[in-house]
Amino acid sequence: MTDPKWARDTERGRYYTDPAGGPDLISVTNVLGTAVHKPALVPWGAGLVADAVIADPIVTARRARTEPTALRKELVATPRQYTERAQSLGTRVHLRAVALVLNTPHPYDPEVEPYAVQLAAFYRLWRVDFDRDVESVETTVMHRHYGYAGTGDVWLWLPTGRYRRRQLWLVDYKTSAKKPADTVYDEQPLQLAALRHAPEWLLPDDTSEPAPRVHRTALLNLRPRSHRFIEVPSGREQFRAFLGAVRTARYLHSAPAAYPTVVPPWAPGASERKAA
Repeated sequence: MTDPKWARDTERGRYYTDPAGGPDLISVTNVLGTAVHKPALVPWGAGLVADAVIADPIVTARRARTEPTALRKELVATPRQYTERAQSLGTRVHLRAVALVLNTPHPYDPEVEPYAVQLAAFYRLWRVDFDRDVESVETTVMHRHYGYAGTGDVWLWLPTGRYRRRQLWLVDYKTSAKKPADTVYDEQPLQLAALRHAPEWLLPDDTSEPAPRVHRTALLNLRPRSHRFIEVPSGREQFRAFLGAVRTARYLHSAPAAYPTVVPPWAPGASERKAA
């Protein structure tokens, strides 16, 4: 995830400020992180903790006896620390991807470079001419009517239509050091549907214009030694599912922190509670 100009992090997750002065727009990733159940997260986090214990069982056993509170705190933090490192890597890969497409200087990062090699291999395979075939990179889209915004990675023309006719693809980069290259999560088609169906682009001068019609959408899964270009659906069915998640996320973000306790009218102090 990069840091788009109008995005801001809040206690409710990421929101976008509308430069035209309208209501704040909830981010696409915030919607999916809030309203979509991800059952794999619990066993994944447990596995990370188990790996940390197994890596040095003798030291872990000793610390469990001598400093159990500190050990527990460290183990509980393991999934969050891993997630933060993965997010940092993903952001750096995205920035490197922008530099690659725009042919601008970028500092060497040994952790990022294997992913950049795979990204360059993808573009060579498809014979992409950046000046001719790249419509836009790292562009924020908005849907003011439904109250959301998000930032797409790259809009790319590829010869995938009938008789090699060029079609506009919206492509989202996904990086991972360990996941198989063919990994697709249930919420990812919803993410691309949200970006695809947003009717406006935000321009660098803070104005907006109609977004181009996207023909197809895909994930570009980047791994240190491989990549996979995977088309995913992003039609009306996926868009309707995303809009349901928008409503759920907004409800959860606006729900009160506490609710009143109901007591019988004859209970001691009931009249004072009712007056309060």
